[in-house]
Amino acid sequence: MTDFDDEFRFLQGDADLVGRSGPLPEVRRVSITAPDGRSVSALQFQPAQAPAYAFVHGMGLNAHGFDPVALRLGVPALSIDLPGHGRSDWRDDANYGPDMLAPDLVAMLAAYAPEPFTLVGHSLGALSAVLAATAVSDRLRGLILVDITPGVRLQSDAGAISDFISGQRDFASLDEMVDRAIAYGIGEDRDALMRGVALNSRRRADGRWEWAHHFAHMEGSPTDGFGDGEPFAPLWAPLAELAAGGVPISLIHASDGIVRSEQVEQWHERFPESKTIEVAGPHNLHEGAPVALAEAIEQLRA
Repeated sequence: MTDFDDEFRFLQGDADLVGRSGPLPEVRRVSITAPDGRSVSALQFQPAQAPAYAFVHGMGLNAHGFDPVALRLGVPALSIDLPGHGRSDWRDDANYGPDMLAPDLVAMLAAYAPEPFTLVGHSLGALSAVLAATAVSDRLRGLILVDITPGVRLQSDAGAISDFISGQRDFASLDEMVDRAIAYGIGEDRDALMRGVALNSRRRADGRWEWAHHFAHMEGSPTDGFGDGEPFAPLWAPLAELAAGGVPISLIHASDGIVRSEQVEQWHERFPESKTIEVAGPHNLHEGAPVALAEAIEQLRA
């Protein structure tokens, strides 16, 4: 099993990676209890102060993915484990659609983000954040989507990510898991990938390794329950509502990610006043290009 008692063992390396000097900030694990009894977990950076940012990761990842970005930004932050990921409990119904995830995000933000903040969501976390944002818009400084839009086509745009998660379920070693990530274009930095794999896996009683999130333990593909075509197109409406209400909405897309040029054009057609930034790197920008992503976030918040 992964040594969860030492979940912060990579923080100093993350700080070195992003050029942060000086002592590490305090980082605390916190949680809330959902109405059905599930635990939803998160990380607080500089917990003595209200967060300036709240981060929500994508499918098959966890809150620690944003550690390098939070360290680079150097301000109080909250990073949330989606249900079924990290230290948040799995859902009994295995339903991880944005509409099912958003209420847990709202509850976590109510508990730990009481003052105005910027909400940053990646992939599935971004889609869930769109719905959560409508419930917390009164204290939202901005909403930033990272490498996803409601126009994404799951089968063609995100098919490789789905295959990566569901194609192989157990491994002989962490190195084998990293090899698979590289083969699927998840990233190229082996050290960064090893860190991500180590924080997102567990060792079974038979000695083999497996992913710790719920998606890797389901039958079929993780995207099966979301439908074909553009299943998240209904999320354009709440985005428009946020923009009309004065909440700045922005898009950061990866040069080698899942957002295509036509989707960026679609975004500009719908939100001509919105800012977009392309960052060189893979879909998981927070792991593959954390410094550039942090700089883009700062630029959009300015």
